[in-house]
Amino acid sequence: MKENNKIKYGKRYTIFSELDNQPCADHDRAKGEGVAPQEYVGIKIQLIDFPESLAAWAEKKVYLVAATLRPETMYGQTNCFILPEGKYGLYEMKNDEFFVMSHRAAQNFAWQEMTKEDCKYPCLANVTGQEIIGKRLKTPLTKYEFVYALPMPTISMTKGTGIVTSVPSDSPDDYAMLYDLQTKKGLREKYNVEEEHCVPFEPIPIIEIPGMGNMAAKTCYEQLKITSHKDSDKLK
Repeated sequence: MKENNKIKYGKRYTIFSELDNQPCADHDRAKGEGVAPQEYVGIKIQLIDFPESLAAWAEKKVYLVAATLRPETMYGQTNCFILPEGKYGLYEMKNDEFFVMSHRAAQNFAWQEMTKEDCKYPCLANVTGQEIIGKRLKTPLTKYEFVYALPMPTISMTKGTGIVTSVPSDSPDDYAMLYDLQTKKGLREKYNVEEEHCVPFEPIPIIEIPGMGNMAAKTCYEQLKITSHKDSDKLK
């Protein structure tokens, strides 16, 4: 079979034990049996404005790296969401690039041979999400020249990279958070978000869904609001 090129020697994605330096099969784990690798696409969102903690790298190529399961929707980005209290790090990658992401994500990148030195991921600087909120970003594919980093308090630091792209035309969660920031001055003040960071950025139609139009997220949001009001009336 090898002579017929049916068998190849190489690497594949699997659950890996950094402690034992080897793959960790289902029955080898104390917990997490049945868990398989989840493939994400990393979206590089270039930092234009730098917080003080990252000022030393202002002349370098520094990117917030968002993890997404729907890279085809990146044409509709209006901003990038980040966890205000999230603790992020700066990590050097190959090709003289620097990524801002969670420590957990850096660990995963390192063992996929993406960091400057394979299997190593020293943190060059620490930065909180709040320090990045309000900073200008250059996102790929979207029509906006630049967008801003905005807060989203529901982001999980144990999933993806801790950084989330925002496509409010097709994600109800993204639409709801952007709409709240656009319409609620108190919420903006809580996270030090200026009106100019969110109000001028309207959702970008990218996908036409039969029966829902090209703003499916807005349609879902409005339907949920109506349902919520009906349920509240029942409780009165």
